[in-house]
Amino acid sequence: MEERVGFVGLGLMGHPMAHGILTKGYPLTVLGHRRREAVEDLVAKGATEAPSPAALADASDVILMCLTASPQVAEVVAAMKPALRRDMVIVDCSTSDPAVTDRLGEELRDLGVTLVDAPLGRTPKDAWERNLDLMVGAETSVLERITPILECFAGRVVHVGGPGDGHRMKLLNNFLSLGYAALYSEALALSRKVGIPVESFDAVIRGGRMDCGFYQTFMGYALEGNREAHRFTISNAYKDLRYLESMANAAVVSTHMASAAKNSFATAMAQGGDGPEDYVPHLPDFVARANGL
Repeated sequence: MEERVGFVGLGLMGHPMAHGILTKGYPLTVLGHRRREAVEDLVAKGATEAPSPAALADASDVILMCLTASPQVAEVVAAMKPALRRDMVIVDCSTSDPAVTDRLGEELRDLGVTLVDAPLGRTPKDAWERNLDLMVGAETSVLERITPILECFAGRVVHVGGPGDGHRMKLLNNFLSLGYAALYSEALALSRKVGIPVESFDAVIRGGRMDCGFYQTFMGYALEGNREAHRFTISNAYKDLRYLESMANAAVVSTHMASAAKNSFATAMAQGGDGPEDYVPHLPDFVARANGL
């Protein structure tokens, strides 16, 4: 049987993900929100727009969600519940709070519905190129069922464990990347303060042992002025590090480094860096202003 796919969350990542599913031939139903241009693009290419979450669930066998955070995920799941059926699969590609994922998974299990967590790595550019990384928490049999759908937009699907483990791994992954962002931002501020130009800073780091793919993307703004080098918002980064702290608190693990990284983004948020145009590579601007630069 051909899986009917529903998609909720047509943002910077969700739009290209849904596009990949549609172009691979799956019947696709989408839920509109604020970004009408994404809905209109997909409908023009053959997708169907559902008038409500329940209607989307009624038209789907597998539903993917790519939303801002756990509150939005819980809200959509609650709205879909009247139309959910046994043997359906809901795949949460958002970066969510694992505690909420565990709770929702239990609620859906009682209905015979499976919740899979499959958060994303990489950028919207990679989503359009079908080259995202996925960290999946699921039973093996469920993962085998949905892998053909995931491969419509992912170049690498890593099975990290059971339900909830994908979101736990995603927070660890983002701790590393956002920790790098905090380090780079302070280093760039100090470099400027002591008279080392950003070009000289980059010439030493790029190609050396401290270079990495994230560094190269991050420096697209500081070095070239490309404001869309990595379209991941400062407010989302702050949210993810708060989720990480919550996970660490539940596990009774001290988080000196993670809390320091979170505070770098909190400082940016306090300066007004919570708009959709403020992305993670812009953090050096906020650190610089906090230091009188």
